[in-house]
Amino acid sequence: MDILSILAESTRSAFGPIAAIYALAAVGLNIHFGYTGLLNFGQVGFMLVGAYGVGISVAVFDLPLAVGFGAGLLCALVLALLLGIPTLRLRADYLSITTIAAAEVIRLVYRAGFAEPLTGGAFGLQNLSADFRTLNPFDAGERYGFGLLAYNGNHLWVLVVTWALVAVMAGLTWMLMHSPWGRVIKGIREDEEAVRSLGKNVFAYKMQALVLGGLIGALAGCMLAVYQASIQPDQFKPQVTFFLWVILLLGGAGRVFGPILGAMAFWFLMTFTDGVLQGMGALGWLPFLDSPDYGAIQLAFAGLMLVVLIVFRPQGIIGDRKEMLVNVK
Repeated sequence: MDILSILAESTRSAFGPIAAIYALAAVGLNIHFGYTGLLNFGQVGFMLVGAYGVGISVAVFDLPLAVGFGAGLLCALVLALLLGIPTLRLRADYLSITTIAAAEVIRLVYRAGFAEPLTGGAFGLQNLSADFRTLNPFDAGERYGFGLLAYNGNHLWVLVVTWALVAVMAGLTWMLMHSPWGRVIKGIREDEEAVRSLGKNVFAYKMQALVLGGLIGALAGCMLAVYQASIQPDQFKPQVTFFLWVILLLGGAGRVFGPILGAMAFWFLMTFTDGVLQGMGALGWLPFLDSPDYGAIQLAFAGLMLVVLIVFRPQGIIGDRKEMLVNVK
């Protein structure tokens, strides 16, 4: 088992396109929970409608990729309104129940047989990244970097664009949270009754935060579709939202760089765990496990990491314990 190779591959994963996509989705979740105190357990639903906005536009209707991004964001806006209007005037747990249920219902609808002409059903949609790759300034046949820390031209192009989007959204978050709007949002997280007593429309601010975070999540879904060049509904299971929560809590909720650091650390640890398990299996040290079992162990590791975080450092790596408090009275 080559530990150095495993460490190099883990570092490559920490800076790779998937880490960037999850960081982008976690930035949206941070606006929901970290700054506003909204318990959204269905961020994967926003990613799904964003990805399928691209997929249906490009693969089914043969529209430009830019139209696909616009369609994905529009679908996320509609979804946020549908989720927020009936729930945001109620207690926080109503939103959490609604979001996790809605995300799973949407996934099942998109994979259903009657939706197959549009969504491809359980098989999904393919050939989604041709327009994106035509803009690629890098040579698709070349590898850039050094050693194991290298990416081919197509992956590097997705990596650069996605991390650029992460930087833009992080900068937007920083500006918003240092504005009067952001101070109201954080006030709602701490004590929405106090904010309401000052004459602020708490429902409107919550809705704005839900829409903004959902749009960022949908943008992550769009980039996932472009990166993979294909999508299918079972990629958007609830465990994706679970990973996003681990990322957010690992990095630190209510911090601009928390989701970014959390995504990098999470995918480093997940890839390292997989590499160690594969190496131990190859050496015959895990005779009681088969290769398909390694994924279950990874999930168990992610759950254990979340438990350890909550017990020993609920504020995350760079967070503040106060940021974890929701609706403190």
